[in-house]
Amino acid sequence: MAVWALGLNHTTAPLDLRGRFAFALDQLTPTLHSLRGSFAPSRHPDVEAAIISTCNRTEIYCAADHAALDHTVGWLAESGGVSPSLLRSHAYTLEGDHAARHAFRVASGLDSMVLGEAQILGQMKDAVRAAENAGALGSTLNQLFQRSFAVAKEVRTATEIGAHSISMAAASVRLASQLFEDLKQTRVLFVGAGEMIDLAATHFAARSPKSIVIANRTLERGEKLASRFGGEAMRLADLPARLAEFDIVVSCTASTLPLIGLGAVERALKQRRHRPMFMVDLAVPRDIEPEVKALSDVYLYTVDDLAQVVQQGQAQRQAAVAQAEVIIDAGVQSFMHWLGQRGTVPLIQQLNAQTDAWRAAELARAKKLLARGEDLDAVLDALSRGLTQKMLHGAMAELHAGDAAAREQTAQTIARLFLRKER
Repeated sequence: MAVWALGLNHTTAPLDLRGRFAFALDQLTPTLHSLRGSFAPSRHPDVEAAIISTCNRTEIYCAADHAALDHTVGWLAESGGVSPSLLRSHAYTLEGDHAARHAFRVASGLDSMVLGEAQILGQMKDAVRAAENAGALGSTLNQLFQRSFAVAKEVRTATEIGAHSISMAAASVRLASQLFEDLKQTRVLFVGAGEMIDLAATHFAARSPKSIVIANRTLERGEKLASRFGGEAMRLADLPARLAEFDIVVSCTASTLPLIGLGAVERALKQRRHRPMFMVDLAVPRDIEPEVKALSDVYLYTVDDLAQVVQQGQAQRQAAVAQAEVIIDAGVQSFMHWLGQRGTVPLIQQLNAQTDAWRAAELARAKKLLARGEDLDAVLDALSRGLTQKMLHGAMAELHAGDAAAREQTAQTIARLFLRKER
């Protein structure tokens, strides 16, 4: 069984290219069906697949009898509307133990922009559930991911990998406090109501801003989140008219097109008489048009812009990284051993079927003899001899076949299999 992975992340691809390959959670089922359906059934029957898509990465994991990296690259390139050569220049392809090690490192937070962050583990679990619900997750990928979750748990228990991590939400608050002298005097707008906005709102709420407003396409969901912070909810459609009210805007939705355009921000700045606005776009693809960054009174940060801030404290985590890599190596070796054993499963099944057939034939013969009144001991003796002769027939035939060197090798193998001493 072959395992392979294809991906691009914050270190290999720019934000706008990553945006072309971002899949919302509710898109994963049809996307997985499309991917699996693109493989030739004769060459790659029952391909297992899972897709992890976050603001910092999109990764495809597959398992089948034979690896098909070129085909996977071609499918993903077509889905994003780019050439395979362009995708390859910004992507990484991994097979076997390299793919397993990567999955384990991702789950453990070692491959994240925020070293040691725990959010990716939940995102991976969501992706695995989506693959399972889509019928795309077989025993091989299930083992890969379940083992990656176990390794991630051990890494967090046995090391201090996450002790000094700074999340993007915390980094946003830190940057905002550099622009505004007192965050208690600011009005904050959050666009979206997902996990990332929940995290960001929690960090900003701790600084007690003057007001918190949640803008969301579904008002009920926005109200539910806003109530936790004593805030207000509004419809997404009302955002352009009210944008000028807010000093800080943090956006993270699953929209495929920008929700906040250059014109809307220009009008808001005019109403604000050019008082500065701090904006954070945590979405991939972008929620805020990139041209907004050029406005003199706007301080716009994307997920890539936050990289330098969140990397602070990385030096203190290097010892924990070394410990984590040891745990991951052990996990990879264990998975590859399991994967290697999977290759013998068809042979084991054939052996069991063959011995069952022999047993059934000898048992039927013994029953006929007993029905005719044959002596019980003689029938049992014939039964046992018939079974052993059938089991040894192939080995005996091989001992008399081939040249001297082949017979010697066969003899050693048969001795190892049939003349093992009981311990």
